[in-house]
Amino acid sequence: DSRDPETGAHLERTRNHCTALAEKLSRRPRYRDAIDHGFLESIYHVSPLHDVGKVAIPDAILLKPGRLDTGEFAVMKTHTTAGAAAFAKVLEQSDTPLFRMAHRICLHHHERWDGSGYPAGLSGDAIPLEARIMSFADVYDALRCRRVYKPPMSKEETAGEIRRSAGAFFDPEMTEVFLDNIRIFEEIHDRYQD
Repeated sequence: DSRDPETGAHLERTRNHCTALAEKLSRRPRYRDAIDHGFLESIYHVSPLHDVGKVAIPDAILLKPGRLDTGEFAVMKTHTTAGAAAFAKVLEQSDTPLFRMAHRICLHHHERWDGSGYPAGLSGDAIPLEARIMSFADVYDALRCRRVYKPPMSKEETAGEIRRSAGAFFDPEMTEVFLDNIRIFEEIHDRYQD
């Protein structure tokens, strides 16, 4: 938040999107055993840390008022490994489930269901569940909000884009749960404005 003026409300929105999506997923047989009260509490607390690695990104790139070129984007992508490295140091001193979740979210929240994401190119269920949830919340928020490089999408446009991204960017079942509960995500979006 201290280095990126678009971060404050984004952190509250994504925190609440993550928690709402995880809670809805916990009702599905596929996720019931993986998402318990501890998971919900942990994702609520650590999801705002997903971009902590951006502290390692030079201001000229982080605050650029426009699209990044290929080289700049390559630098920006290192925020995942920088954040994970910070939590790896934390884990050396305090190896807890909460900090392990934070590490996985930092490292893998830009992975894609089809394997085309970064930094590891993980696909499908190889992507940690909490990172898949964070990715969904982060992308949804980016689509709905104005950025220096794009206007916000309407809720209808966003729903269409998410639907088209099922099986590519996103876990198809997670997409289905999101679309079935889109009203909740719209309420969160409206509640926490920049």
